[in-house]
Amino acid sequence: MKHTFTRAAVAAAIVAGAMFAVPTAASAYTPPPTGQVSTSTVAAGGTFTFYVNADVFVAGEPVNISITGENASGATLGFVKFAVQTKALGSATANASGGLDNVQVTLPADASGTYTILATSDSNPVGVSATVTVGTGTGTGTGDKDLATTGADSDALLTLWIGGGALLLVGGGIAVATAVRRNKQHADAV
Repeated sequence: MKHTFTRAAVAAAIVAGAMFAVPTAASAYTPPPTGQVSTSTVAAGGTFTFYVNADVFVAGEPVNISITGENASGATLGFVKFAVQTKALGSATANASGGLDNVQVTLPADASGTYTILATSDSNPVGVSATVTVGTGTGTGTGDKDLATTGADSDALLTLWIGGGALLLVGGGIAVATAVRRNKQHADAV
């Protein structure tokens, strides 16, 4: 009986270890692609550049560009009221590497708050986005292009919850088996 219990405990430990090792490696977080802006702070009425790195779109396909923010209807694309609005600015063509070359976006003169620029296409209907904030910026410069991703990755957390739950079940099973064995030994001794 003692060896059976030990074997069961070892098998449970191996299974628990595998449950943590395999899903954790398989669910490594890869952040989605994002659009880039030349500066993160733009003055009201200012212009900034929006672009997307390679392999986001299919080369040569039309990419639709829109902007969302307060008074966004006054924003314009390089060639083309007091409420959060979305305006389709126009479209551009994806470059040969599947990215989007520099697109000039001009904010309205009465711009305020934060604006989200979104680029979508038939091959990537979710698209990529970037944000700019109206402030004292000049609308030129390099700005910070890659901000840290904050928050939680729900896929990785799900893996941890499942693995933790499995360990609790195994631990509970071992505790019950131990209690049953002790009660049996105590009953045999009496």
